[in-house]
Amino acid sequence: MRTRQVSCPGGTLHTVAAGDTLYKLAKSYNTTVSAIQNANTGLDPQNLQIGQQICIPVPPVPGPCPGGTIYTIRAGDTLYSLARRYNTTVDAIQKANPGLDPRSLQVGRRICIPGSEPVSCPDGTLYTIKAGDTLYGLARRYNTTVAAIQKANPGLDPRSLQVGRKICIPSAVPCPGGSIYVIRAGDTLSAIARTNNITLNQLLAANPQIENPDMISVGQSICIPMG
Repeated sequence: MRTRQVSCPGGTLHTVAAGDTLYKLAKSYNTTVSAIQNANTGLDPQNLQIGQQICIPVPPVPGPCPGGTIYTIRAGDTLYSLARRYNTTVDAIQKANPGLDPRSLQVGRRICIPGSEPVSCPDGTLYTIKAGDTLYGLARRYNTTVAAIQKANPGLDPRSLQVGRKICIPSAVPCPGGSIYVIRAGDTLSAIARTNNITLNQLLAANPQIENPDMISVGQSICIPMG
């Protein structure tokens, strides 16, 4: 017996498998039994035949998604929230999924989330954002400034750092003729200045990234200028 060719423009062709019912298929494809029946004139829901092709009136799963992620839409998702979560843009997601209606995302539909563009960081450090990170904390840890990090990462929103996103931490403040010192527990800038026979003002001038002399952290690198 020759299989009848089923027309399904804009939908998904499904081959009936053992155990399939229209109710199960409707749930699986996030549609309704009546919508499937309307798309398949004469379909007998009580007599689905294994191997039979039927039209499911929802868009097919995405095609190739090189370098990206196949994502299944969940309740509450928006393209904006997905773009933020995956470090991409709404436009990039729409281009990767032609015909996707951002105003009507179907729970259960699979879409392609394109990979984020590679971060360029010559002479700096590629850092992966972790829970609790702030640009201020990163600037202190890497002996740089918030402004320098923002300049190295155009479009970065300091109020909404995405866990897992890679950013560029620019090179630390230079220390020509001096030495790099790593802050230890109990250190103060005044004590460090006295120990190295320099003034607190000289120490601060060599470390413009320090915005508050009373707020330094263990592990932070600073420049000790020549006395």
